[in-house]
Amino acid sequence: MTATNGMQRAPAISLSKVQERAPDLVSLYKVAGDSIRGHGLEGVRAAVYLVLDRSGSMRPYYRDGTMQHLAEQVLSLSAHLDDDGIVPVVFFSTDVDGSTDLTLGGHRGRINKLHENLGHMGRTNYHWAMDEVIDHYMESGSRSPALVIFQTDGGPTSKLAAERYLCKAARLPLFWQFVGFGDPSSNEFAFLRRLDTLAVPACRVVDNAGFFHAGRTPKATGDHQLFDRLLHEFPDWLDAAHTAHIVQ
Repeated sequence: MTATNGMQRAPAISLSKVQERAPDLVSLYKVAGDSIRGHGLEGVRAAVYLVLDRSGSMRPYYRDGTMQHLAEQVLSLSAHLDDDGIVPVVFFSTDVDGSTDLTLGGHRGRINKLHENLGHMGRTNYHWAMDEVIDHYMESGSRSPALVIFQTDGGPTSKLAAERYLCKAARLPLFWQFVGFGDPSSNEFAFLRRLDTLAVPACRVVDNAGFFHAGRTPKATGDHQLFDRLLHEFPDWLDAAHTAHIVQ
């Protein structure tokens, strides 16, 4: 989708402001801008959310800095789409473990510090985290689109609840981009592939979800590749959501 309806083509937050507030993210910001332009998203404005898995098997990804790096990638992408410089973050396992705002300049080491203070790492339930995002979005009063980047290393304990939430949320201006960490051959990701291909309109009014697998070592994935995959299905959803009057 290209910038239309009088939208300006400049990024939501300028390079000079990123240099001032978060100079360590300038390189990521520039790479994210290349992907934004490559997908015809210049001038598009959208909120960006980040949902992070804290189930027990995720411990190594927090320990080696993978989760902090993902958060910095998402924050750098958000700077092109949303002018508040804030990414709401939701941590989940069996339930919602905690939530916070990630900000430009306040991002350094933030994810691990929060994770370490959240206690027990439980099982995997998507729907409580989805509910948290939906509530936050509704309470914001926004009708602008939102890109929800939802990271996990496996399928949920309650698959039916997750599917129901996704289908009901299809009438809201929220696109759910699921990102899998871990063994790509694992059956853990069969459910996410199912969510990605749920029928339209039988199950949901528009296709409001995407899924890709980031591998066993996601931190080693190139930034260009990561951003391109995060944005791959978002323009198609924007077009469909405009046609269905979900996004004004």
